[in-house]
Amino acid sequence: MIVVLAIASFGVRFGTAEAASGDAKGLKIVIARPFDIVGLDPGFLTESAQVVDNIFETLVRRNLDEKLEPGLALSWKQLDDTTWEFKLREGVTFTNGEPFNAEAVKYSIDRVLDPANNAPTRSYITTVKEVKAVDDTTVHVITNAPDPLIPIRFNRYPTEVVPPKYAGEVGQEKFAQNPVGTGPYKLKNWDKGSSVTLVINESYWGDKPEVEEVTFKAIPEAATRVSALINGEADIITAVPPEFRSQIEDSSTAKLSVVERGGNTVYVGFKTNVSPFDNVKVRQALNHAVDVDGIVKNILQGAAVATNSLIGPKDFGYAGEPEGYSYDPEKARKLLSDAGYPNGFEATLDTVNWYMKNTDVAQAIAEQLKQVGVKVKVNNVESGVYRTIVPTGEQSPMYTLGWSSTNTMDADAAIFAVLRSGEPYSTYGNPDVDALLDESRSSSDQERRRQIYAEIQKRVIADAPRIFLYQENTYYGVSKKLDWKGRTDGSLPLRTIKRAE
Repeated sequence: MIVVLAIASFGVRFGTAEAASGDAKGLKIVIARPFDIVGLDPGFLTESAQVVDNIFETLVRRNLDEKLEPGLALSWKQLDDTTWEFKLREGVTFTNGEPFNAEAVKYSIDRVLDPANNAPTRSYITTVKEVKAVDDTTVHVITNAPDPLIPIRFNRYPTEVVPPKYAGEVGQEKFAQNPVGTGPYKLKNWDKGSSVTLVINESYWGDKPEVEEVTFKAIPEAATRVSALINGEADIITAVPPEFRSQIEDSSTAKLSVVERGGNTVYVGFKTNVSPFDNVKVRQALNHAVDVDGIVKNILQGAAVATNSLIGPKDFGYAGEPEGYSYDPEKARKLLSDAGYPNGFEATLDTVNWYMKNTDVAQAIAEQLKQVGVKVKVNNVESGVYRTIVPTGEQSPMYTLGWSSTNTMDADAAIFAVLRSGEPYSTYGNPDVDALLDESRSSSDQERRRQIYAEIQKRVIADAPRIFLYQENTYYGVSKKLDWKGRTDGSLPLRTIKRAE
């Protein structure tokens, strides 16, 4: 198959051919991604934080080696089992002139924890009972039970700090459209559905980055993104499909950056309280009916790793791959018959373009399920709609979703939000699993936490509330004029991008 790379139909140019070379004042670059953003409020994100991470900051951040280091907090320590103290930087201001202080930290956390606000990111910090502003530069984070992960929780959204006065005055909706933070960048303009441009924050407290201005451009078509990169009209592109890897590697202008198992773990989720998915034998049958290894090899061309778990090798709590379901259509048919569905049933599988070759994968799953009598209609849902319906539980009872530990690199972030009953992204409930998840958050015994995660995986695999598919590798295309490579935590901190020497 010959793929023709063309950009004429896109109608506009992506930047300038000089984008990556910049001038004495700094780099001006274009980053092309498959989709635009929906909102820029870190407390209420339903998408990647790659943009907001550059506008806002957390108390703790990760350095180039992805180790924890001071961010807006200079230091932190545990005072007792349920109290952590953070000492804050002085002299930091938001880009609107508001001071950064302990009250800003308290406000930022309180608004996410408030049940009335229905923050989709609330599950990440539900261990927090209260935030106290002791004085302008001292914060006490008090937890419901011991939580050894507090420094890690405070290095990612939704703990990014917002200005209380401005955020309170304009309200959540307007703040998401016109954000104000303390980070190295601020919003210049947002062309909805097309691009968002950030410029350097001249009053930033930290070192001045080399990138002076960046445009995150939405280019849904992979071929067009790759063409833009090779032609010098984009400087970094995300979500490179497997069939374009060699084209970038062979290019004289670009290079491929690979993060093995750096992407989402993609799965088919079931609403386990909706028939027929409330029957464990049905769920087990569907697991046996899907040839995951074949999908990874033939459709994804080896660009992912088959897995039986949401916990990956970069997460604390990973202990190798647990035993899952073999590809066994005959066993699937028997289980369906035992469950009362000898002739199968009909269902809809929702999918979205956030994941590598998502439609091809969904169609392959539908074809394999057809072989055991289950007729599946694949429903491609528009990205913006999916971001709304999934956290509110309005998707079909059978749906595709991907999850990762993001920059916490701990199994808690990988599993709690999608397996704990009552969480926005969970469509599964098991009291025993809930109890284990809760214990894993309160135990300071790391060995015990490893045991808990192993037990959770064992119980979840038996319950089969998901068809675990694979963890994607992450592929970025990068201009040879830049010195940057993809990160395990999936972030894209502009302050780390340099000119190539």
